Amino acid sequence: MLTTSDFRKGLRVLLDGEPYTLLDVQVQMPSARGANTLVKIKARNVLTGQMTDRTFKAGEKFEEPDLAFRSARMLYRDGREFHFMDEASYEQFSLTEEDLGPQAVWLSEELEVRAIQFNGRVVGIELPQFVTCRVESVEAGSRGDTAAGKVLKNAVLANGVTARVPLYITAGEVIRVDTGTGEFVERASR
Repeated sequence: MLTTSDFRKGLRVLLDGEPYTLLDVQVQMPSARGANTLVKIKARNVLTGQMTDRTFKAGEKFEEPDLAFRSARMLYRDGREFHFMDEASYEQFSLTEEDLGPQAVWLSEELEVRAIQFNGRVVGIELPQFVTCRVESVEAGSRGDTAAGKVLKNAVLANGVTARVPLYITAGEVIRVDTGTGEFVERASR
């Protein structure tokens, strides 16, 4: 059993029967005598990815969700379904584009992910922080743009995502991209 005093960034709790990951926790002390201390949270639903802001009184109790994380590998895509294999048991499972949401664009064959199981059923995946992508095309950039500081141009990646990359990146190169922000990190080793 968890209480609001256990709340910290990254903790997973059961709210209204669904698992949430806490992204931000703020404690508000009362200014008047006899008032309750409040705990404000920002959380993301593990199943749907939906964000929520909630406020609780200090000392409220919560259940821990029955979540398990297993190492898995993306095998292939078949239309709107993505097929994965559990690395420990070699069992295969599939998730649809709707299940994966915006994460689907970062998936490629042989990508290692973490499968999220809730009550014994795979409900989603957790992507690695960085993935490698091939640059399909880049926008023309000019040296005169350097006065603005960090010089970036648009590049279309093999998965269709447009990312801002430095001027020296050319079409055909392989780069590392942050899956959370979609930002260029570095050139990948060939």
